[in-house]
Amino acid sequence: MSDPLVGYSVPAQHARWEAGQQLRCGGPRALSRALQAVRARTLALAGMYAQALGPAMAVPPRETLNPPRWELGHVAWFQQWWIERNPHRARGFRADPLVPRPPSDLPEADAWYDSGAVPHATRWDLPLPPLASTLDWLGSTQARTLALLEGLPDDADDDALYFFRLACLHEAMHVEAAAYMARSLGFLDPGTPDGQAGQCGPASLHLPAQAWTTGWCGPGFAFDNELPARRLSLDAFQIDADPVSWDRFAGFVEAGGYANARWWTAPGWAWRLRARPHAPTFPTGSEAALHLSAHEAEAWCRWAGRRLPTEAEWECAAMTAPGFRWGDCWEWTGSVFAPLPGFEPHPYLDYSQPWFRSRRVLKGASPWTPACLAHPRFRNFYPPARCDIFAGFRSCAPAVDAPAV
Repeated sequence: MSDPLVGYSVPAQHARWEAGQQLRCGGPRALSRALQAVRARTLALAGMYAQALGPAMAVPPRETLNPPRWELGHVAWFQQWWIERNPHRARGFRADPLVPRPPSDLPEADAWYDSGAVPHATRWDLPLPPLASTLDWLGSTQARTLALLEGLPDDADDDALYFFRLACLHEAMHVEAAAYMARSLGFLDPGTPDGQAGQCGPASLHLPAQAWTTGWCGPGFAFDNELPARRLSLDAFQIDADPVSWDRFAGFVEAGGYANARWWTAPGWAWRLRARPHAPTFPTGSEAALHLSAHEAEAWCRWAGRRLPTEAEWECAAMTAPGFRWGDCWEWTGSVFAPLPGFEPHPYLDYSQPWFRSRRVLKGASPWTPACLAHPRFRNFYPPARCDIFAGFRSCAPAVDAPAV
């Protein structure tokens, strides 16, 4: 499959990129399969939560958590709000987000599940329906969504498919959120879903100075923060072929990196004192280091005499450099999450604009990321202090710099 943006072919090792490309550019039948595959993941995780926590799925109030039953209802609400209840559905990203909508078949749906209107801290106090009823509503909304999709012609245009794609990708994000929440609550096994963790080595790839197009400029679906595409110049650089492994990260820990403020930015050191008051004990091995904050990634890079790649450098290497391997973790970059010049918000107004300049861009995917979400153009974004997500990093340096540590 060809990347419509710059004409590069998808490398064979990036099968997950191909799935993400198919979701963004494929027709109604491919999209229907993706919606059903993501829903199967949602239901499997719901079963895991119910087994671990009981049908009430009670979790403690915490900034990085959501009540699991609220998450399930929100996924159904989002799909229904933007598809079944959306009179401007066929207009795609040109739809009016404030167009009046017919009521939901669940009378309290908007009061319970609208994430833009229901404050996070109040979600634990809502009189949510029991798990069985929530699962029934998930099923009925999905059935109507698939029926509407089935009614589209095989050659339906990008506008007609826009909100179906958005709903699928939104649910994929919540699938991964459910996985890292389960990990933080202690009932998700630390191994990867298929038991096949990647092996990360210190090899470095060298990329020449070149012009690069960042952002999405081809047909298909794009998030608003991926638009408009722009051309920029990259200096020659070297970048790790793999994310930094636990064994590579261990050198920093053993050298007293958590006790030495010189390696940390001022915000990073303040975070370290608050979040990791004692030098942590991490796993060993050649697998990608996970659950690291951007502050820790930057401190390791300073200690190693390297730096985090920019999102454009990461993207360029992922799409052009043979031997660049990704998918073992979300990877922190040195780029602040900010709008591309000429940004215009899409109808889902809460997605990008509220978070600009307060978060850091991550690229790649983790083993818990549904395949339809994995794409090198995708800009993930989290506050740099988050270390509960499946995040790691790889390092970068000018092309003439010393060999990788």
